[in-house]
Amino acid sequence: MTISSPSIADLVDLTGRTAIVTGGAMGIGRGIVERLAEAGASVVVADADLEAADATAKELTEHGRSALAMYVDVGDADEVHRLVADTIGWRGRVDILVNNAGIFPSMPVLDMTPDDFDRVIRTNLRGVYLCSREAALRMRDQDAGGRIINVTSIDALHPSAVGLAHYDASKHGVWGFTKNLALELAPHGIWVNAIAPGAIATPGATTMQAGAGIDPQAILEAFLAQVPMGRMGAPDDVARAALFLASDLASYVTGTQIVVDGGRLLA
Repeated sequence: MTISSPSIADLVDLTGRTAIVTGGAMGIGRGIVERLAEAGASVVVADADLEAADATAKELTEHGRSALAMYVDVGDADEVHRLVADTIGWRGRVDILVNNAGIFPSMPVLDMTPDDFDRVIRTNLRGVYLCSREAALRMRDQDAGGRIINVTSIDALHPSAVGLAHYDASKHGVWGFTKNLALELAPHGIWVNAIAPGAIATPGATTMQAGAGIDPQAILEAFLAQVPMGRMGAPDDVARAALFLASDLASYVTGTQIVVDGGRLLA
């Protein structure tokens, strides 16, 4: 029997491609960095915590992966421009962008200041716009297409707890942005998709900042009780979805959102 379609190994092979993962030093971002690097991509570990990014990149290179740490404040247009320019300087191209950087300080709206609201929107939504625009301009000029993957949340579809109104607003915004950008960039061969994680066991989730009247541990326990699979997800659960969207397995997928939540939204 003759099989003309690519093998599975070829479909997930990212050799020769360069990826940027924001918030890539820890948690979900690190899980994504590890999977993309394992598949052969050269990966920029972009993070506001350069020390942590350096540690992640160093560990990957010690295991024969291609990784480089870079500092970025995703809400700063000049910083984002530098990030993409330095990535081009390192590997000559950018093929994959994963917008993972995000913050989620918990506080009721009635206790929230305008600065509190703006800080979340600046990182979670403005940052996605800035990084996507800068990377897409390079992908378009390369004339070889590319992949943009936005890490949203199940809160982009349904609120999970009181205290996250600003976070929910940002993630609903990213989902809307993802769909519209997918329409705009499809003619250039650039696919734009999203991943919506549920409760994922990360350092950020366990140290969530809380405002008055908010008990993060109680929120987490109540949330977990409604997950049909009965467990929190691991960063690698999200990373596997990212690998699918970054690879040729997803050659006909754009403008969609993959929910990785253990069935939480079903409850």
